[in-house]
Amino acid sequence: MPSPSKETRFLSIFPLPAALCLLLAAVPSCARAQSPAGPPPSSAGVFPLSEVHRGLHGTAWTVFEGTQPEPMDVEILGLLHGGRGPGKDMILARLHGTRPEYTGVVAGMSGSPVYIDGRLLGALSYRIGQFSKEPIAGITPIQEMLDVRDLPIRDLPTSPDPAPATQPEPRTASTISDPSGSTTFQAMETPLLMSGFSPQAIDLWRRQMTTAGQDSLATVSAGGPMGTSGPSSQPESPILPGSAVSLQLVRGDFEIAATCTVTWVDPKQLLACGHPVLQAGPISVPMTAAEVLATLPSPLNAFKIINTGRTLGAFTQDRASAIRGEFGAQARMIPVHFAVSTPSEPASDRHIEVLDQPEMTASALLVSLYQTLLETNSSTAATSYHLTGSISLAGRAPLPIDAWGTPQETMASQLAAAFAIGDIFNRIYANAGRTTPILGIDLRIQAIDRDLRVELESARLISSGIVHAGDTVTVEATLRPAHGPATNLRLPVTLPARLEPGNLRLLISGAATLDRTAEAARPQGRNPSLNSAWDRLTALHAPDQIYVTLLLPESQAAVDGATLASLPLSIANTLEPGRGTAEAGLHGETLSVAAHAPAGGVLSGQQLLSLRVEAGGGLH
Repeated sequence: MPSPSKETRFLSIFPLPAALCLLLAAVPSCARAQSPAGPPPSSAGVFPLSEVHRGLHGTAWTVFEGTQPEPMDVEILGLLHGGRGPGKDMILARLHGTRPEYTGVVAGMSGSPVYIDGRLLGALSYRIGQFSKEPIAGITPIQEMLDVRDLPIRDLPTSPDPAPATQPEPRTASTISDPSGSTTFQAMETPLLMSGFSPQAIDLWRRQMTTAGQDSLATVSAGGPMGTSGPSSQPESPILPGSAVSLQLVRGDFEIAATCTVTWVDPKQLLACGHPVLQAGPISVPMTAAEVLATLPSPLNAFKIINTGRTLGAFTQDRASAIRGEFGAQARMIPVHFAVSTPSEPASDRHIEVLDQPEMTASALLVSLYQTLLETNSSTAATSYHLTGSISLAGRAPLPIDAWGTPQETMASQLAAAFAIGDIFNRIYANAGRTTPILGIDLRIQAIDRDLRVELESARLISSGIVHAGDTVTVEATLRPAHGPATNLRLPVTLPARLEPGNLRLLISGAATLDRTAEAARPQGRNPSLNSAWDRLTALHAPDQIYVTLLLPESQAAVDGATLASLPLSIANTLEPGRGTAEAGLHGETLSVAAHAPAGGVLSGQQLLSLRVEAGGGLH
């Protein structure tokens, strides 16, 4: 074997930057930087895991800019047994070339196909730690990804499949740590485009995703130019191994889209990412082409800045080793309409669609509504919001909505309003008994340029506290708005003629206290059925009213969501054995709203008054 030249020995000790290697292609140590030109190969087969060993060289493909995949050299370092979990090996590799040596391992690169001798080895999908000095990555073997390809292709369901909510895809470790507890490998983050969202809305999304365990979604766009979706500035390009593709979680006037790289493609479907994105198993999410505007190098968090492009079909599987997309498939989305009116601006509309996926739909709706409330010029710290509209569910009349958002000590009015709607929606959407799809959400939002909080300062009886059945008594309440003088309000209350002698309590309150008191009288423990949840939501009281509620000393039952008030003793005794079960409850007092009136805002506070009912009057 001939001895190496002086140049070769020098460069083996002092390697040149990859850019200079372009000028010295004849030098052997620079040969690695000369990646093949042209498109990624149409796979000549699969490179088996059994043939993987240290010292192999291959080529990976990904998009750094535009829509055309670029090659980079891959040096195989070996096989890490159980590196992705029990029985799931990881191929360890070092990336070479001008691009990866400058950018490092990039969020959005996951799924980039790796070829050895034209045969597909797997997908770049894991990275090592942060601030690493070399671009070292983990590769998911293609054999495991092809298992996702071979899952049965079925028509997308037209109604929610409860299986993902009750039997989720088993979660694989997204990080692998050494014995000292420091992180070594973790799945490459999936960069999340958020188009049209303000920093406050993006921060809310991050908090929601952390709570939901979606740490692999790295939000990198703060809205504005880098988050503008629409037609690509590039000519339409075919989808190749190494192309960027996006999952659209929200689309329309706002957009939330996660992006990774295609590993394998045929005329009907593709595989991408090399790891889960939502960890949801079966999914139904729009699949679009993507254009990479730029790749931002960063030792902490390098990522791709993208525009989504034309719709390609739908992603239908989100599994431990890959996500699968089907060309031409139609994703199931939930249409949402926000109509906004303010005192100083013309009415405006926002139309979006959100994904129909138990783990993320409520968060997507929440952050979209929050952004809508933030973006009006009337939005100030003192602004209040009145939200009305409906949620449509197949097979039922629309569920009416009447909610308010006012400034709070712990949160702004915009966030309070968004959480109020999110709670109502989730009580229906996440109900285990729901078997039909949400058809749409329609909200009318009125912005009011003042703080509409009102406090119940005091309440008292105008007449004597000694009464008879059938009497009418008057309650006087003092209400103090957030800004302005207190006002007195009188409410006449007629007592039932059937009252027996004894003590009687009156609850003077706003809707929140009244609804909490009514909820306490219902069965606790297991989640209510859909009928029960629906009935509870339709029974909610208007927050801008003051209520006088009689707490009658009569039994009240709740059965499958229906309230049975003022029960005879014989019926109460019949229901007693079922007391406390999932859909049956028995309470010693009956709540009866005897009077209500406008409070001039959203009322908080409560007070109890006592009456003494004496014999005589009424039916006695």
